Amino acid sequence: MVFMYGINALRQGWWEKVTIIIWGATPKLVSENAVIQEKVREALDEGVHMTACKACADQLCVTETLEKMNIEVKYWGDPLTKILKNDERLLTI
Repeated sequence: MVFMYGINALRQGWWEKVTIIIWGATPKLVSENAVIQEKVREALDEGVHMTACKACADQLCVTETLEKMNIEVKYWGDPLTKILKNDERLLTI
């Protein structure tokens, strides 16, 4: 659902920019699952900004794998807090 919405939001012009944040246990899934890796490539090709939580990726030992997939890996605690405090648009599942 996240990839479908993110990709179509750009294709259909619903948003000018879309960022998908990979966090929690999901970085490990992304690093291991070929179907999800293909969705990541498709999203990147469409212009979706893909980023992952560095703390999560480091704990799961997948930071390097995600970076090789052209996924930005950074600490998201402070930026996510700013998004929430500024009442910016955020879709979570």
